[in-house]
Formats: sequence, structure tokens, C-alpha cells
Amino acid sequence: MSGNGTSKNPGRQPRPRPTGRGKAGQEPAQEPVRPRLRRYMAAVLPQPYLEAKGLSTPSLDPAALHDLLDRDPQVEVRRRVEAPVRMSALAAGSVTLGGLTVADMTGEYAEALSRQLPQIHIERDRLLTYTDVSLMPRRDTRRQLILPVGVECSFTFLVVNTDGIPMPNAAILVNGYLWPAQAVTGPDGRATITLTGETADSIASVQVKPVGGHWGRILDRPALREDGDNLVVLKKLSDTLPGFPDKQAFGWGQEAMQLHRLPPNFRGAGAKVAIVDSGVAVEHPDLVGQVNAGLDLSERKEAGWTVDTVHHGSHCAGIITGADTGRGVVGFAVEAEVHACKIFPGGRLSDLIEAIDYCIDKEIDVINLSLGTKEFSPLVAAKLEEARAAGVACIVAAGNDSGPVNFPGNMPTVLAVAAIGKTDAFPAGSTHADQIRPPQAFDGYFSPAFTCIGPEVDVCAPGVAILSAIPSTEYAAWDGTSMAAPHVSGLAALIVAHHGDFQGEYAARDARRVDRLFDIIRSSCTPLQLGDPNRTGAGLPDAIRALAPALTGVPAHSPLDQLTQEMQAAGLLASYQQPQNGMPMTALTRLHEEMVAAGLISHY
Repeated sequence: MSGNGTSKNPGRQPRPRPTGRGKAGQEPAQEPVRPRLRRYMAAVLPQPYLEAKGLSTPSLDPAALHDLLDRDPQVEVRRRVEAPVRMSALAAGSVTLGGLTVADMTGEYAEALSRQLPQIHIERDRLLTYTDVSLMPRRDTRRQLILPVGVECSFTFLVVNTDGIPMPNAAILVNGYLWPAQAVTGPDGRATITLTGETADSIASVQVKPVGGHWGRILDRPALREDGDNLVVLKKLSDTLPGFPDKQAFGWGQEAMQLHRLPPNFRGAGAKVAIVDSGVAVEHPDLVGQVNAGLDLSERKEAGWTVDTVHHGSHCAGIITGADTGRGVVGFAVEAEVHACKIFPGGRLSDLIEAIDYCIDKEIDVINLSLGTKEFSPLVAAKLEEARAAGVACIVAAGNDSGPVNFPGNMPTVLAVAAIGKTDAFPAGSTHADQIRPPQAFDGYFSPAFTCIGPEVDVCAPGVAILSAIPSTEYAAWDGTSMAAPHVSGLAALIVAHHGDFQGEYAARDARRVDRLFDIIRSSCTPLQLGDPNRTGAGLPDAIRALAPALTGVPAHSPLDQLTQEMQAAGLLASYQQPQNGMPMTALTRLHEEMVAAGLISHY
């Protein structure tokens, strides 16, 4: 896929380093902090494109470009990405860029290179973020109290669970009228936070997020003391879910999407899913044997994808493929073939390109992308289009900054997933409750404050208080469109594995296959009235509707056919039998006869 890209040019001038002061025993002279270089992706434009643009500049080949940049003292080459990128947006028709060189340089120098070398395409290799919701400052818009900078206060927190056991590594965020402050508890469950320009009376809220095994907590207008411990008690997950994790918990999101009503043989066998994220903790009891292949693009170690220091990829994996062992959690597609492409921590657009190329090569059916950035990338967009053309469906989290849908979720070639919550899925006073915003549906559904919105949102899925696996053997309830996307990816794997279309008319690996999969998911949705349709798209996908033909054994050709199949799957109608006279029935007649037989209506 790529090389490490270290420079082998002996004539390269190294960057200046601090030098000694010239006297033995003295510390070396220190240099002031300088701005970091920016990272870029550079690719050679082919000759047909140059000619179409009326450029007489001679073309380069990818190896020549790599060597040219490697010899440039103003450039620090990081690596070569061998994956070709087919781009249709650069000119009429499609052109193929023969791999990329990833390098660091200043923004000014990158612009100069673009002017000097019009035969190359160069763009920023931006950092990606994984889209879960961490502790977020709660900003008070009133801001009537402006305290003098000299005022200072310190608060010590003691975080314990309901058994009185101290909770180490719990994140604490204190929100005042000015800047928030945060700390992490030590082994004794304590942490001290000092704020400037605040008093005990100006603290608006305190948020506490444990590593795992417990519910987070939010305290509004807390009465804090400065002369001792401020005790915060966290509920254990088992306080709300009796017997967990020894007793298996079925996710509220899975029930909302009707997974619990599918027959036990609908387990995703034959489908191939890739999770492009932070790796997967394969030693977790719910993930042992569930993820057996992968690629490490973060540290580039052979088995690096089996280590998840961020915990994010493991949480996504539990939702998609958590083992059905009778304990812990269970995923959507427990028998699917799952790959882990590790790009976090430090994931960039170039890593995403390599991960998607891996998925194309491995003929992956569904890629879960719980990640994003605010900026558009032509190279990534082209790789996504290439994936679609190869029959690889990309399901992407919409983003968690309450703004427009992030890239690549805003691309037409992917399925963008926003998040919804349910008010009875978490205890009162938990951090999840802070995401509730009106309006609410009669059954408690709401669109959380964090979810990104826009016309690009295709569907919504459960993304608040989602319980799943984290390293090494723990469980955590997290929020985010990162948690919503795996629900849809898991359903997509079931559809690919069990819906007859993908063993018949749409078996070929092409764009039609991806479009059909997305159409099935969207058409299965239950619309939700949560204020703005741009928050929920087509609505909440339903596994029974999506898999109705597989459940009844009869393909749906009309809305009435589909309604009949759904009623059969729900046990409201008996399976259809052809009349003895051999005369075909219309869909309407068949539905009428079956409803009469079921006692739902009387004869005409």
C-alpha cells in the first residue's frame, strides 16, 4: 500500500537544530516555538488532462515527483502512497493519478509549488476526527457577570461509584461564566481544578465522564466547596441494567430498529464489513474471534490494528458485530466477516485513502466511517466514487458539532447518518440528558443537540447512551453520530447477506449494487417528526421492512406487495398461497383475501 517514505538523499539539508552554548556542562540553547509545517498530498496529473487544459508542460511520473520533493530542502517527505486515485472532477472524463506523495511544507511553499509545477495536484492532508461526543463546554449566553482576572478558586472532586469505590481516570469538566477547566481523577478518585476569574457562585455546571462501567453525571448549578472534597457519585451500568454484564443487554437502538424481531438465523454470514477507525481490542470478550483481519495505518505495525488506545473503534465494533455469548452486548451482524482499518490516533485524509483502497482490494461490502472533517478533499471524494463503482458501500457519521454535515458525510456517494436519542434509555441526571432538545416524539425520541444537520442527512439512527465494548474488557455508554453510523452499517451487512437482490440482480460489484442497498435502507425508514427533517432524513431504518422479502420468501414489486410482506413478517397475515384455479391475483386482491383470512376485515 505505501512505504515509510523516509528520505534517502544524502545531500538533503537537515532542518536547524538547537546547538550547544560551547561550554561543557551547559544546557543547549533553546529556540523559540515556531509554527508547525502543514501536511500535503501531491499527485501527478496525467498528460491527457494537461493537454485538455491547454498546458504544454511535460508530465512527471509519480516516482519522479516523489524524488523531486524528497530532494527539496523546503519539503519533508513523509511517505509514498501507492494507491491510484481515479478522478472525474478534474476534467471531462476520468483520469487516474498514479499514487500520492505525502509531505510537510509551509502553506506559502505549497502555493509556490502549485504555480511552478502545474502538472501536479496538491492539497492539504488534513487531520480527521472520530465523531463521538466528549465532554463539551456548556456556554452561558447571558454572560452578565464579568469577574476580575485576579479572582481564583480551586475545587477538589472525589468521584466514587454507588459502592463507594473511587473512580480513577474520570474526566471532569467545570463550566463557569468564563473559560471552562478540566482534569482527570487520580488513583484515589480525586482531582483538583483551579479556575481564574470564577467563584463558587459563578459555576454553572460540572460534568463527569467515567472511562467505562458507569453512567456519566451532570450537576447543574452545583453548591461547591473550596475547603474539602466535592463528592460525586456515579451510577454503575448494572444499577440500571440488572445483572449486566454477566446478563446480556440488548441495545435500545437495536430494538428501535427491530433487530430483536429478526429470526435467529439472520446473522450476517457472507457479508464483509470494514471499520475504519482506531483499531479493535480483539481480546475483549465480546470481540474475541469477531474481527480477524485488518490494517494499521496509524503506527504501521503488522498487528497494530488489534490495539485500540482510543477505544472508539472497539465501541463501533461491538455495535456491528459483538458476539452473541449470552453476556455483555450483542451486535447486528455477529457472523459477518469484519476487518479493522486503524487510522487513529492521528488519522489524516491520506490514511483514509489507503484504508478505502484496502477495502476495494478486499471486496468489502460495507465500510463504517465514524469520522469526518470540515473541509472538502477532491482526492478523498474521488476515492469514495471509486469505492462506489467497485460495489463498496460507505456509511458515514454526519458529525457532532451541531453544524452542517461534515465531509465525507456530505458527499452524494455515501449514506450519511445523523443521531437520535430516547429519553428512557439513560438515568436522569446523566450526561446524556444534557443532549435532549425539543421537540420530542410521543415515544420519547429526540434529536440530540450535538448532531449535524442538513439536506445531506440520509437517515437517522440511535446515537445517545449507546452501550458497547471498550478495551480491555469494559463497557461504556457513549453519545455521537459515531454510534449511530454502526447501527446502519450493521443493518446494511444483514441486507447484503440475506436480501435476495444481492444474490441475484445486484450481485455484481458495481455502483448499482451500492445504490440499491442505500435505497432499501432509506425505503425501510419510519419518518420521525422532530422539528426539522434535515435532522432525521428519511427517518429511522427498520430491519423488518428492509429484510421483508427474505422473511417472506417473495420479492416485493409494489407498495402493496411490501405492505403484505411486512404484515406477514409481523405475524398479522398468513403466507400467501397461489389459488387452486391458477388465476393470478392482483396485489390488492391478495392483500384483501389475506386480511379476511386473518380476521382483520370482513368480506365485501
